[in-house]
Amino acid sequence: MTADLTAKARRIKLLLTDCDGVLTDNGVYYSERGEEMKRFSIRDGMGVERLRAVGVESGIMTGETSPSVQKRADKLKITELHLGIKDKPARLAEIMARTGLAAEEIAFIGDDTNDVEILKLVGLSACPGDATSFARAVAQYQCQALGGHGAFRELAELIISAQTAA
Repeated sequence: MTADLTAKARRIKLLLTDCDGVLTDNGVYYSERGEEMKRFSIRDGMGVERLRAVGVESGIMTGETSPSVQKRADKLKITELHLGIKDKPARLAEIMARTGLAAEEIAFIGDDTNDVEILKLVGLSACPGDATSFARAVAQYQCQALGGHGAFRELAELIISAQTAA
């Protein structure tokens, strides 16, 4: 990890994540009733708990309004949950105003074109290893892990390592 990346990670107090393509592998199961299931990584969930243990909160910001995302957030006790968000930069501004956090204290991990603008605005930006070229072009850190397969956890561990280093 570069010194610049470590310095950025040390300042993080809130890690926001997109859902589909980051917390999931971009797959969804549909039936005649509509969306049925999404697959989430248990290891990513442990990343939320480990971040909380060092004083860093996690949040989900997604354009989707999926009930499965609500269930996952409830299980992980994530209160910073933003569903159906089409303007992520505007929601980021609202979060900063409400919490008093500066952009440098917020990280975001996203994987696609709808994440590009918010990736440019936060203190630490990242994308999964299988993110689109649009997200990779602006992210400060590209995870080796793929979306839904530990990318969130990888970023969480990077932040934890930077904040707990002597």
